[in-house]
Amino acid sequence: MNIAVFSSHNGSDLQAIIDACNNGSINAKVCAVFSNNSDSRALIRASEAGIDNYHVSTIVYGSNEAMNAFILRQLDHHKTDMIFLAGYLKKLGVEILKKYHNRVFNIHPALLPKYGGQGMFGMNVHKAVIASKDAVSGVTIHRVTEEYDAGEIVAQATVEVSSWETAESLAEKVLNREHQFIVEVIKEIIEGRIPLGDSATLATGGI
Repeated sequence: MNIAVFSSHNGSDLQAIIDACNNGSINAKVCAVFSNNSDSRALIRASEAGIDNYHVSTIVYGSNEAMNAFILRQLDHHKTDMIFLAGYLKKLGVEILKKYHNRVFNIHPALLPKYGGQGMFGMNVHKAVIASKDAVSGVTIHRVTEEYDAGEIVAQATVEVSSWETAESLAEKVLNREHQFIVEVIKEIIEGRIPLGDSATLATGGI
């Protein structure tokens, strides 16, 4: 299965996917990596792994329409089966979401639906969890729609929040779980335990 990964910054979740593909934990390959940030470590990771990678922004392409058209061409060129947003801080274009309906997933560093929505990413999420004095946080993987963090939740994993926890220590704890969990969920998708694509597409064997 060909997986395209979108990442804005460090790309440690991307690295977890690359490593799992390379060691045979999942029967897949990362076919392309996209980032809106030209200085993204994710692009460097992709380059080091010999994976085609692309800086995609309106600065480069002049408009969202031109950028989205380029992304769609590359996704098609790489015969993409599934898209994973792994720390990607931009919305995907509607055209991309329509073409890959129910094939686009996001990993969110907290439990949804409580800690979702615009602005709820990175340390903002962990600070909110600490402020609420929650006993657990975790990781959510959900399908991507046009609305932030509103798509169907397909899997969640929890981590304990200690009484002494800081936002920084919680972020590290959640990230470590993310690296394992994203591989576990991709394996479930590949094995058909989490449906990929529309039911009509699946019925015709169209993965």
